[in-house]
Amino acid sequence: MGEQHAAPDGGGREFQRVSDELRSRMTDGTYPLRSFLPSQRDLAEEFEVSRDTVQRALRDLVDEGWIESRQGSGSRVIKTQRIQSSTARATRSRRGATLGPLISEAFEKPEVTLDVFTLTSESLDPHLRLQVERIRGGFIAPERIGLRLLLPSPAIPLPYPRVKGDPDDLRLLERLHTITARHTESLRGALLELGTEGLVESVGVRVRRVPLAPAFKLYLFNGDEALHGPYEVIERPLALDDGVVTALDVLGLGATLTHHVKDEDRDSPGSVFVESMRSWFESVWTFLAEED
Repeated sequence: MGEQHAAPDGGGREFQRVSDELRSRMTDGTYPLRSFLPSQRDLAEEFEVSRDTVQRALRDLVDEGWIESRQGSGSRVIKTQRIQSSTARATRSRRGATLGPLISEAFEKPEVTLDVFTLTSESLDPHLRLQVERIRGGFIAPERIGLRLLLPSPAIPLPYPRVKGDPDDLRLLERLHTITARHTESLRGALLELGTEGLVESVGVRVRRVPLAPAFKLYLFNGDEALHGPYEVIERPLALDDGVVTALDVLGLGATLTHHVKDEDRDSPGSVFVESMRSWFESVWTFLAEED
């Protein structure tokens, strides 16, 4: 199939489609850590878009820290997701190995509840948009979807990301807020459209801001599963408009998450962990957070 030469990004939709799919492949293990993505020409042919659209998608992934690109060397994956599980249920197949399959599994139930505490909504957005496409395609048919998203308040000073040696340089913090706002609006709009178009009977998306700097990320699925993992602080070069800076950032997607499942034994490690995290989330949501 030849390369397409229509509008470079299809009004943003084609660019978004390509970048979302590449993020999904990096998180589900299709493109593992340190592997190289297909060439720009191959990606353009696969997605039936122009090279300009592919380049724009790749630039976005570089900016968000997913890949690094060098002239003549291609694009290499530098950020993925690893999950370790404390339960046999999570390791019964490859479906329990990464964040994407766990979200997919949660959306296969009639009622979906997802509570998330995270630094940004960057990694959540492509996973939820993928579920939206599955619903539109008739592959799954949840009746109710409820998402509650806890994000740090933009009013509080965050210890990361920041320019090493210059705490007064706010460019990385502003970049973080921009990325968060873009992905939050993207996932909110995609999910709410399902309700507006009558594809899902009930859809609720609530976003609150909390005066806490996240030291970990937390996903609670349907009240009986949890993913939890710390943000590891790293030092890495980061390209900004006026040059490259040394950033103190956090390794969210590259850090290991632990998977816990609530079972019939109230005192089992999985049950205790899920219940404690659920109680923590409810307390912060109720008493500390404010509507976005």
